[in-house]
Amino acid sequence: MPRVLTRAPRDRNTVRLGLAGLAVIAVLLVLAFNAASLPLIGGGDEYSAAFTEAGGLRDGDDVRIAGVKVGDITGVDLEGSHVRVDFRVTEDVSFGPDTAASVRIKTLLGEKFVALEPRGSGQMEEGTQIPLERTVSSYDVVTAFSDLTRTTERIDTEQLAASLDVLATEFADTPENVRTALDGLSRLSRTIASRDEKLRELLRSANSVTGTVAEQNEAVDRLIKDADLLVAELDRRREAIHTLFTNTNALAKQVTGLVRDNRAELRPALEELKKVLATLQKHEADLQATIEAMAPFTRLFANTLGNGRWFDTYIQNLTVPVGTVGG
Repeated sequence: MPRVLTRAPRDRNTVRLGLAGLAVIAVLLVLAFNAASLPLIGGGDEYSAAFTEAGGLRDGDDVRIAGVKVGDITGVDLEGSHVRVDFRVTEDVSFGPDTAASVRIKTLLGEKFVALEPRGSGQMEEGTQIPLERTVSSYDVVTAFSDLTRTTERIDTEQLAASLDVLATEFADTPENVRTALDGLSRLSRTIASRDEKLRELLRSANSVTGTVAEQNEAVDRLIKDADLLVAELDRRREAIHTLFTNTNALAKQVTGLVRDNRAELRPALEELKKVLATLQKHEADLQATIEAMAPFTRLFANTLGNGRWFDTYIQNLTVPVGTVGG
């Protein structure tokens, strides 16, 4: 009777366990790559804010309350006539339904973040959008100086000084403290009026500087990006640079060992070479005179052998002429 081979139950259980383990690992990998979207691990609550302008904001920028990071920005998109900034709050913080938001500068290089100002009681409902009337867009230094220049250029400083003088005169009978304050204010106005032209020139110069900085903003941004590319390229070639340094160090050690091993032979050779150089330096003038004296001989010798592998010569009056003309 033929024998039939069957797989042992233990082998079948091992295969099932292996498949189950692979399935569990695959699920864990999917959950790890999407951990930010899980509600219990760190997805956080989603909100949005409407801004008239949100230049400089990017995905991943901070969301802060009182300077402390509580979340990050998840999207910046144009929505109708305003900009919609989506953000996620991952920390356990409370902010009321009337909370305001503003765009602020984080670093001198222009990096920005969204600052939340909690207002109202309770907690803002998830998914709520902060409206335009409770948001403030970023206001950088260039815009501030430009606006200051335009505002001060429209001020009539002489009329302002005259108005303050009238106020000081009208309040002449007031108590001493008030009169002193108004008198000081009047002197300040007169000082400003006397320095009006210099102030205008200063503000015009400041406006020119801010304009230049604004024009060079793109160049600075390009410079930063190029520097980032350079650092990235150096990082990619780190292994090659490390290998170069390692091989150079090894070569230096080999050369050092070679010189150390052949020091006894190299020292006499270098001393003899030094003597030869000293002799040549001693007879430098004689060598120069010899070279100058050989110049005519060399020129004639070259002319003699210039037509081939033989000597060209000319002997005058070697033979007597047979006859003369008219003889």
